[in-house]
Amino acid sequence: MKYVLGAVCGASVLLAVPAMAETTLTIATVNNGDMIRMQGLTGEFTKQNPDITVKWVTLEENVLRQRVTTDIATKGGQFDVLTIGTYEVPIWAKKGWLVPLANLGADYDVADLLPKIKDAVSVDGKLYAAPFYGESSMVMYRTDLFDKAGLKMPENPTWDFVIDAAKKLTDKSAGTYGICLRGKAGWGENMAFLSAMANSYGARWFDEKWEPQFNTPEWKTTLTTYVNVMKEAGPPGASSNGFNENLALFNAGKCAMWIDATVAASFVTNPKESRVADKVGFALAPNTGLGKNANWLWAWSLAIPAGSKKSDVAEKFIAWATSKDYTKIVAAKEGWANVPPGTRTSLYQNPEYLKVAPFAKLTLASIDAADPNKPTVKPVPYVGVQYAAIPEFQGIGTQVGQQFSAALAGSMTVDAALAGAQSVTEREMKRAGYIK
Repeated sequence: MKYVLGAVCGASVLLAVPAMAETTLTIATVNNGDMIRMQGLTGEFTKQNPDITVKWVTLEENVLRQRVTTDIATKGGQFDVLTIGTYEVPIWAKKGWLVPLANLGADYDVADLLPKIKDAVSVDGKLYAAPFYGESSMVMYRTDLFDKAGLKMPENPTWDFVIDAAKKLTDKSAGTYGICLRGKAGWGENMAFLSAMANSYGARWFDEKWEPQFNTPEWKTTLTTYVNVMKEAGPPGASSNGFNENLALFNAGKCAMWIDATVAASFVTNPKESRVADKVGFALAPNTGLGKNANWLWAWSLAIPAGSKKSDVAEKFIAWATSKDYTKIVAAKEGWANVPPGTRTSLYQNPEYLKVAPFAKLTLASIDAADPNKPTVKPVPYVGVQYAAIPEFQGIGTQVGQQFSAALAGSMTVDAALAGAQSVTEREMKRAGYIK
C-alpha cells in the first residue's frame, strides 16, 4: 500500500492506494556492441513500463553460452530472457525448453522478418526467439592500404587473392597485419570462422552417415592454409582473438583485412569507434571456385525459458527490443548506420538506411547466399552453415576449437590437431549413437 495526497469535501487527506507491483526481468546477453547499446537504451522501455525493472547480466560469448545452456538444461531459473542464436533455438524448442512467442503485438509485423532469419528461429511455423540482429560474414578491408599497394579487391574474391594480398599488405615493423581472423577457441568463435572457411574448400563436418571428416584432404588444406597465412600475415597472439579482439585491432588500424560478421560493418565505419572509418571497403567472403563462399548465417536472438513465471513481461520486453520502433530509437540517437542489421526486410528498403550504410547491399546478399540446408559442396546429414544443428555439437565444436587454436598458437602441428579433432568427434558421435 502507498499513500497519496488527496482531497475529500475540500479537506486534504492521505489516501491509501494499492502500490503497483514491480517486476524485475533478468536478461542474459553477450558483450557485443549492439547489445551494449540496447542496455544503454533500456530507460526508453522502463519509461513506458514503470512497473518493470531490468537487470542485465552481460557475458563474454563463450561464457554466455555455457551459463545459459547450464541454466536452461537444469531448469535453474536464473534468467527471464536469454540471448541465444540460431544453433540453440530449434534444438531447445524441440526439447520444450523455450516459450513460443505468440503475443508480440499487432504492430510487430512478423512477416517483415527476413525469411532466412525467421526460418532459423522458428520450429513448425512458430517463432521461438525474436532476432535482435542477423548476420553473415564478409571481408572488411582497408581501401587506403589496397590503393597504396596497387591492389584492387574483387567483390567476390578467391582465397588465393586474399592470401596473396594479406602477405603483400603486412608490415610488421609498422604494426600493420595483412589479415585478422578468429583464433580464440570456441564452437562459436574460431570454429564459426573455420567451419565456414572449410565449406568453401569442399570440407564438411560429417559425411552422409555421420562419420567425422577431419581426416580428409579438404580439412587438411583448410587448416594448413589458415595457420600458414596467420603465421605470415596475422597479428601476434592471434589464438586469443575472437570477434571483439579483432574488432578492436581493425578499428585501431592494425588489420588490412578482417573476415568476420557483417554486423561489424557499422562499427568499423563509425568515426566515434574507428580510426579508419572512412577507409573501409567490403567484399563477399572468399571462395575457391567450388560454388560455396566462406560466409555463415547467424542471428543473436531473445528467447524466454519454459517455466518462466514472468513470460508475459519478458515477451513485452522482447517485442520492444526487436521492433521497428526500437530501430527508430537507435536511428534517432546514434544514426541510421548504427541500427541493428540483418533482421527486417523493411530496413533494406529504407532509403535513409541505404544512404548511410555502404555495407547494406553486401550484408543482405551474404545472408541470402548462406544456405543452412545445403551448407557444403558435398551432401551432409545436418542443417547449419558454421555448425551442425545437433545437441552434441556444442561440446564437440568446443573441443575441436581447442585443438585448432593450439595449432595456430604453435603448440601442436596441423596434423596432430586434425587427428585430435577426428578422435574426439568420433568418440562423442559413438557415445551419442550416431555411429558404431
